[in-house]
Amino acid sequence: MSAPSLVRAAIVAIAVVLLPGRTSAQAPEQRGLLFENVRVFDGRSDRLTPPSNVLIVGNRIQAVSRAPITPDAGLDVRRVDGGGRTLMPGLIDAHWHALLVAPDLMTAMTADAGLLNFMAADVARQTLMQGFTSVRDVGGPSFGLKRAIDLGLVPGPRIFPSGAMISQTGGHGDFRLPHEVPRPTADGLNHAERMGAAMIADGADAVRVRAREQLMLGASQLKLMAGGGVSSLYDPLDATQYTVAEIRAAVEAAENWGTYVTVHAYTTRAVRQAIEAGVRCVEHGQLIDEDTARLMAERGVWWSLQPFLDDEDSNPKQGEARRKQLMVAQGTDRAFTLARRLGIKVAFGTDILFNPGGVPRHNAQLVKLSRWFSPAQVLAIATGGNGELLALSGERSTYRGALGVIAPDALADLILVDGDPLEDLALIADPVRNFLVIVKDGVVVKDALADGAAPAAPSP
Repeated sequence: MSAPSLVRAAIVAIAVVLLPGRTSAQAPEQRGLLFENVRVFDGRSDRLTPPSNVLIVGNRIQAVSRAPITPDAGLDVRRVDGGGRTLMPGLIDAHWHALLVAPDLMTAMTADAGLLNFMAADVARQTLMQGFTSVRDVGGPSFGLKRAIDLGLVPGPRIFPSGAMISQTGGHGDFRLPHEVPRPTADGLNHAERMGAAMIADGADAVRVRAREQLMLGASQLKLMAGGGVSSLYDPLDATQYTVAEIRAAVEAAENWGTYVTVHAYTTRAVRQAIEAGVRCVEHGQLIDEDTARLMAERGVWWSLQPFLDDEDSNPKQGEARRKQLMVAQGTDRAFTLARRLGIKVAFGTDILFNPGGVPRHNAQLVKLSRWFSPAQVLAIATGGNGELLALSGERSTYRGALGVIAPDALADLILVDGDPLEDLALIADPVRNFLVIVKDGVVVKDALADGAAPAAPSP
């Protein structure tokens, strides 16, 4: 059976096995949801509102008011008594690999599309139930999964896909085994390329072709490998990859489609070269110097940082990869400190890779940012801030409306938290217990209040 056939079969089977009940694709447009007596974190502010009310109609927030809200006559409204709890926007992960979280490296490099999509669908379900209602997928064949989620076939977050990671020969996205080198002249695509996980391109013209292909397939933004990595088999961490001309070819292709390029890079040389080429976002960057950080601030380049520390959440590594991982961990504190001090636009991402055990720790990784930021700043980064980054995709996004905020006309992705996360950010680390209601696209996907699992709290 061909890979496309396997993908189609996987989607149908997943729909039967995983999907419980109604989805957003099936939801009547004129149903309403009214949260009453909630204190709102709007995704931007440093404090909660006084007791307020939030009305959702269809998949959008219609009103936010301290005064009682009277829905339009004829609107079928479900009322939720928030009991003085916190209502906040859905969380956003800006560095995610939907199909590369659950498998180990060898499975990802060899398995058929059906298995990988089944594994990814389970990850998507877990991700949504942890309150992450949107993710930016920065590399991997997630187009099919995104489409299945958008159609309501499987539960999961909104996906902003990059498609295949574009890499030079021997770069961070070259997953070939040694016996596959040199590349054969006919066809020559390796398994990762056929699966759409990565594409190898050398020279500006080849990069331009691969960039345009990913845009054709539906990429919201493009991802290039501009430097060495931890998980890759061949390239040293300090390697600078691609030339300015090669990166600029992808930037021009993206800009012609109204979107942008983000790059994987850790070092000063790799990041400066990417900025010169016109990229809008840098993934990682834990090893850059202060002058380069200042350049990012001056140019308004986003810094998509991950709390890579040498702790229980480190992706499993051995040998040389472990040595590189420790180098990155040593630079993490300095990177976050520089970003905060210089006012760089910071995005939060986890980059859980080949590590299914990391999924239950998704929220705990966000809480680690309290080492560098206040609780309100942490939540603003993972909601309104990440929403601004997603908006750089412009018309290449299939989701029309603001994300990461609670405001009139924003898309209705919301979490009712049992407590005040601005006072106790640790509440976020336990979504099973503390996220009582989760709403994505105006549809309730978790409701512990209706299930009788959480008694109402007294109003403040």
